[in-house]
Amino acid sequence: MAESSRCETFVFLDLEATGLPNAYPEIAEISLFAIHRFSLENPERDESGALQLPRVLDKLTLCMCPERHFTPKASEITGLSNQNLTNNHKPGFDSTVIKTLQQFLKRQESPICLVAHNGFDYDFPLLRTELQRLGADMPEGTICLDTLPTLRGLDKAHHHSTRASHGKKSYSLGNLYRQYFNDEPKAAHSAEGDVYTLVMVFLHRAPELLQCFDDEAQSWDDIQPMYTPSTRRPSSRGHNA
Repeated sequence: MAESSRCETFVFLDLEATGLPNAYPEIAEISLFAIHRFSLENPERDESGALQLPRVLDKLTLCMCPERHFTPKASEITGLSNQNLTNNHKPGFDSTVIKTLQQFLKRQESPICLVAHNGFDYDFPLLRTELQRLGADMPEGTICLDTLPTLRGLDKAHHHSTRASHGKKSYSLGNLYRQYFNDEPKAAHSAEGDVYTLVMVFLHRAPELLQCFDDEAQSWDDIQPMYTPSTRRPSSRGHNA
């Protein structure tokens, strides 16, 4: 897409939520790291040659108490529950969250590229649902990139060109980090921990990801909500799925 070439700010994003798409999830945690394109194109390394986290221009992490109850699996994975969020007096995804998010994005050089892993199937549609419920939206010209299908496509093209044989590979964020860095991801399944992992995975393949950006990125305007927000409310109270 022509406008994507103008993106100088990449906002890496991760959400933790109450469940999978079929459970009509709500966001319980959101984290964003804003990083300039220059830092991705010119990565820093330590004395051993290991990649270093790029300079983060701005960082935002917020927790919120959803109306819908967490599924047991989601609570186990994220370490979040309605009880501990309520005990810490966290309100829901409300107008304050919207204003904070919008002010964060306004601080970045536009147009903005949102980057998420499995973003097209989960993070972006769910965020769109929550924004739509409150009559809000992303800044005009926002662009989205999903690293999961992009990295899978890059590897498929590479294996096809080299005629290499390979088994079924997992493209989960944690497995990619282990493969690239021979280490365990830090603070997995917290939104901020997963954004850190995402940035490092992106950085490891940054030249390829940036090169194929125009073909893989989508406009935020083309992202459809995960579900119609009004379908969530009648069953959200006291739901224990």
